[in-house]
Amino acid sequence: MTNELAIATKRLTKQFDRHIAVNDVELEVKSGEVYGLIGPNGAGKTTLIRMLAATEEPTAGEIYLYGDRLVRDDTNPRLKQSIGYLPDDFPLYDDLTVWDYLDYFARLYKLKDSRRRRRLYDVLELVELTTKRYSAISTLSRGMKQRLGLARTIIHEPILLLLDEPVSGLDPIARLQFREIIKALQGNGMTILISSHVLSDLAELCSSVGIMELGYLVESASLEQLYQRLSKQQIILSTLGDLEALKRELKHNSLVEEWEVLPEGKSLRVNFSGTTEESAQLLRSLVESGIPLTQFNSQREDLESIFLKLGHKQVS
Repeated sequence: MTNELAIATKRLTKQFDRHIAVNDVELEVKSGEVYGLIGPNGAGKTTLIRMLAATEEPTAGEIYLYGDRLVRDDTNPRLKQSIGYLPDDFPLYDDLTVWDYLDYFARLYKLKDSRRRRRLYDVLELVELTTKRYSAISTLSRGMKQRLGLARTIIHEPILLLLDEPVSGLDPIARLQFREIIKALQGNGMTILISSHVLSDLAELCSSVGIMELGYLVESASLEQLYQRLSKQQIILSTLGDLEALKRELKHNSLVEEWEVLPEGKSLRVNFSGTTEESAQLLRSLVESGIPLTQFNSQREDLESIFLKLGHKQVS
């Protein structure tokens, strides 16, 4: 194993009675990257994360973190302290204040008095809860509670962060705030593995993604590779003239695969297999043919489209 990898698993398997939740998974996550884990409910994401966090014992296989093997005994406490794990049902004690809650966990990690106080101020500033430090947790919004959970997870300065559905149920503004914190943590050199059903967030945050299905890791690649391999270029075309004339011109281009008429009536969504330069050539040829275009908007299919294309019918 190389230290370039923050996470490496070999044939990792977890079986509950007759149900195999994680099946022969070979996962590699590079140090310093944000890796997104996606898949429908029951795909095995949470079980995989729990094994990586050493809260679940594998049935078979091995886990390596930064080149050292992770086991659930007392032989490598320092390795376990390098992990920050935020489950989707993290505990909050409503009768405590924000400060007392974080201070409690900092003491569990045996942070010394002087360092502990400084660390509490640092994480509160990072998650934008400094002004709420003396507020009872029961008075916080859902988004604030999620950020407090993240603060608790990083209080001991881990280098590997495991997040299981951290933005579940958050409104768009709260999700934006959470994304900005994740970006800041990665900027400080932390490796982050995050599972989420909000694929637009993962597309913005992640450099690589893994797709799980029925316990198997069916895809694991950089986003760039996935887009190159599976994301078609789509072009939205609108015309002031006759739509049939536009269709006739498109038939002359071999890189135009198919199109659909949009509800507006004089607009098409075109699947185009060419490069960006070739789409520019298509635009030039249409203009030279006298087609009165009012819109020519080229874009790539997003992560959700790729996910559905791979045969997954829902992200629930």
